[in-house]
Amino acid sequence: MSSTDAVQTAATENKSAATSAVVDAYLATVADPEATPERIAAHYAERVDWMCADNPVVPWLRPRATRDDVAAHWRELREHTVPGAGGASIDALVISGPEAVLTGHLWGTVRATGKAFRSPFALRFTVRDGAIVRHHVYEDSLAIAAACTPGS
Repeated sequence: MSSTDAVQTAATENKSAATSAVVDAYLATVADPEATPERIAAHYAERVDWMCADNPVVPWLRPRATRDDVAAHWRELREHTVPGAGGASIDALVISGPEAVLTGHLWGTVRATGKAFRSPFALRFTVRDGAIVRHHVYEDSLAIAAACTPGS
């Protein structure tokens, strides 16, 4: 390994450690039933690239752009789902430099319809300066939309 390669490897390992610390703290906060939407949103930069499959049937699923938008997501999710009837499990977490990808499963029950949903998910984070700047989630938004639709 050349000295340049060694320096690049060390820099990537440092970024990976910093990313891991942010992601671990975020996951611990999300798992805390006492965490407020604002406390969860504090893990994000003021401006964030939040991408998901926008679906007008699902009140909480839409792109977001700011830390305040992230807090609104968590408020809307709590408003429209049954407390204690949802959660997520993580199957894998891969970190490389400032990037992190989580895969797993999520579930919940929609308050208005009483219908449950389950979905595999993949979540890509980018961390910069100790904050999440990218949040791209890939999930079965059609299953979630079906649970939000009365009579389906």
